[in-house]
Amino acid sequence: MNRPESLTQLFVAFSRLALQGFGGVLAVAQRELVERLQWMSKEEFVETLAIAQVLPGPNVVNLSMMIGDRFFGLRGAIAALAGMLVAPAIIVLALAAAYGELARHPVAVDALRGMGAVSAGLILATGIKLLPALKKSPLGRPLALAMSLLAFVLIALLRWPLVYVLALLGGCGMAVAWWKLK
Repeated sequence: MNRPESLTQLFVAFSRLALQGFGGVLAVAQRELVERLQWMSKEEFVETLAIAQVLPGPNVVNLSMMIGDRFFGLRGAIAALAGMLVAPAIIVLALAAAYGELARHPVAVDALRGMGAVSAGLILATGIKLLPALKKSPLGRPLALAMSLLAFVLIALLRWPLVYVLALLGGCGMAVAWWKLK
């Protein structure tokens, strides 16, 4: 495994990562951190992402701080967080100023809808790429896939609130993993 050589390299890597996605940065994060930079294995990425998902806040921001902390402690967490947030914040502020004028144009509205579909596709593609890492999961691939399917059914088809689905499936998943690891 490689590691970032400096806080600057960490900041630049997360800035680059943040600028490559629009709502779908998680897919880019896996490709950048695991495949291109080789700072983590697929298994390490999945384990870190699992922790990042249960923490409050955006998953990829939590992930960036955990990775920064892993390599450089608190200074690394701050550098990675700054990399994730500085350039996108400037872009979002500029777009918000421009949106007032563009909101009346159907082409702009349709473009934003299209970006949402692309984001969903990127997230699905990342999930498929990370399937091999489930072999080493305490849940095992069949149970993890069954829980994913159940989450889809509960949220997309039955319209359960996300908090209930997370509490139910997250609690069950943690209980099963704890039982198997014991």
